[in-house]
Amino acid sequence: MSGNESKKLQEIEKLQKRVISGSLSRREFMRAAAVMGLAAAAPALYAKAAHAKPKKGGHYRVGLPAANTGDNMDTATNSDNFMITMAQGSVRNCVTEVDANGKAIPELAESLEPSADAATWTVKVRKGVVFHSGKTLDADDIIASIEHHRGEGSKSAAKSVAESMGEIKKDDANTIIFKLKSGNADFPFLLSDYHITIGAADKSGKVDWMAGDGTGPYSIKTFEPGVRAHLVRNPNYFKADEGNFDEATLLALNDANARMNAMSTGQVDAIARCDLKTAKLLGKKPGVEVLETEGTKHYTYPMDVRQKPFNDNNVRMALKLGMDRKVFIDTVLRGYGALGNDHPIGASQNYHASDLPQRKYDPDKAKWHLKQAGMSSLDVEMSASDAAFAGAVDATQLYAESLKPAGINLTVKRVSDDGYWSNVWMKVPWSASYWSGRPTADWMFTIGWKAGGNWTETFWDHKRFEELLVKGRAELDEAKRSAIYKEMQSICRDEGGSVIPCFVKSVDAASDKLGRPAKLAGNFELDGCRSVARWWFL
Repeated sequence: MSGNESKKLQEIEKLQKRVISGSLSRREFMRAAAVMGLAAAAPALYAKAAHAKPKKGGHYRVGLPAANTGDNMDTATNSDNFMITMAQGSVRNCVTEVDANGKAIPELAESLEPSADAATWTVKVRKGVVFHSGKTLDADDIIASIEHHRGEGSKSAAKSVAESMGEIKKDDANTIIFKLKSGNADFPFLLSDYHITIGAADKSGKVDWMAGDGTGPYSIKTFEPGVRAHLVRNPNYFKADEGNFDEATLLALNDANARMNAMSTGQVDAIARCDLKTAKLLGKKPGVEVLETEGTKHYTYPMDVRQKPFNDNNVRMALKLGMDRKVFIDTVLRGYGALGNDHPIGASQNYHASDLPQRKYDPDKAKWHLKQAGMSSLDVEMSASDAAFAGAVDATQLYAESLKPAGINLTVKRVSDDGYWSNVWMKVPWSASYWSGRPTADWMFTIGWKAGGNWTETFWDHKRFEELLVKGRAELDEAKRSAIYKEMQSICRDEGGSVIPCFVKSVDAASDKLGRPAKLAGNFELDGCRSVARWWFL
């Protein structure tokens, strides 16, 4: 083999690795091969890479944010990246999962069949699935796991979602009938909620959540909350193309600089939530790839509308108009985002109200609203931590500057990262927050905006919104359903208690020695928080 041919072979192998890792499209491969004079052989060379099966083996190390010393395996209270990755993404499964195309597909279910009005759903349980403890999955496990989130006294973040599932009955060992309170064409999505993972039920119909038993691709070897988790492969996992690593270590790296340093120095194989200020620089380092994924994530500043001064909508409008969204995106996100309009449905989602006027920075109009509230100026405090989102403290300081011309003095109170979600968020009148979003409008409105919901972060209760939420869920006519959800977005925008400045791309990083699907899920960071399950070493 000549030196030139050897060089071509090496270049082709590099391109094939990029195809396998998901970072090179078919068109890009064909173009590069043609430049090397290999146009005729390109289709076969591409096919060899595209159809390569994931390899088994290796120890995957991933640096993750949002870990807390109070974390545990009761997914009812899980709230962010570390525990989503560990619980839903590694140790357990849900009845359905959201794929890279944003569709709800069966996971622990074999099938889901609706009635004509979508008010009754028949779910067939996947046969042959075994828990790490050796118990075989059946209908009782799924019913017990869902019931854990329902009823009076439930502290689950998925309480409102689980209660919307209506009456649940076991038809036989592998069949469950859901009789919803009203029709819901989006019902399969609700069964993918990361809080509603499936545990093994005992004879009394209860699940020992702290035991950490699951059906997922990995079982727990050790778990130090707020520090790390060491997982080992489940040899009996029911998905042949997942659970490829022999072991996985999840490292709690809440500080963005610590994550970036760990990735840069090779201490980890991947990280979630790059520091956007230095993401491009990290991507220039040999062996590191920066991954950008469009999704539904958005940053929020929720106000407790039960408390003064936030119980006055004129004050809320002043605070919305005092946000300079363009400067926020350019400065905080370094361009990795899009304008928010004070409602939680992004431009890429179905039923997005694109005809709603985009709210612009207008300190004079903000002053007018303050005047309507009987104020000439306003002093207010917000609690913020970088646990809310990367750079949240600096971002909130930037927001404070944009409020000054409106006569609003915002004091930013920096609080501890540890315990932020349990001790600060929804415990103080105003704080920084973020949402990964949800694939459907109904789901997002139900979990984050419905009156009385455990995660309704503004404690909002709007009669018309509540009526539309029920109506939209049952409406099967697409045009009518679209009109309902657009009206709901308008109500959130103009009367809701949250400032939503932007929608955000997920920006993560991974070693080029890792293989991954050609398309990554965008519902959470690192392939929907499932990199441990779905990725492999090349």
